[in-house]
Amino acid sequence: MRLLDEQYTRTPFYGTRKMTAWLHMQGYPVDRKRVRRLLYLMGLEAIYPKPRTSVPGAVEQRYPYLLRGMRIERCNQVWSCDITYIRLQRGFIYLMAVIDWFSRYVLSWEISVTLDTSFCLEALDRALRIATPEIFNTDQGVQFTSAEFTNQLKAADIRISWDGRGRALDNIFVERLWRSVKYEEVYIKDYHSVLDAVSNLRAYFTFYNHERLHQALDYQTPAQVYTSR
Repeated sequence: MRLLDEQYTRTPFYGTRKMTAWLHMQGYPVDRKRVRRLLYLMGLEAIYPKPRTSVPGAVEQRYPYLLRGMRIERCNQVWSCDITYIRLQRGFIYLMAVIDWFSRYVLSWEISVTLDTSFCLEALDRALRIATPEIFNTDQGVQFTSAEFTNQLKAADIRISWDGRGRALDNIFVERLWRSVKYEEVYIKDYHSVLDAVSNLRAYFTFYNHERLHQALDYQTPAQVYTSR
């Protein structure tokens, strides 16, 4: 799972066949069935157009992707969120974060040892105490398509946008955030425990928001851009 996590971050377009072949090259003769099972457990899916082989779970209402061709011109115009796998020395956790697209500012984050919806709701609630976006974009994961999550957005009069299925690049700014978190923090720390992970991630997100300069932001920090809105 550690190797799959690192390789997925480098090549998120690898499907199970290529991942299996890559592991064989590293000296791990695992079969494709096991690779598929581990990727599913980690919540990882290759980024490429795929045939419609599965149908999303039943939901009361479906929402279109609203951001295609849209100019992102101000803070709180678009927020999005996602979940990623974070490895520990023994075991793993899941990390969810809410980000403002214009400033790249991480408004809130939360970790969990399971993929239930409650930790996503907690992070969303904390983010909405800061401000209210015009549009909130997510993938079609069960956490974000749940009635609890969408009802919280609708109650705040926020327009809901869903990625196309199998199109992680529709949520590109969160994908870039995950690459930064993993290469600049997770892979070099090797967390011992959940508490260790929480402590280090808290320090990293403080650094990311208030100290890390972004070329796309004219070498300002996300906090500088977000607080000057």
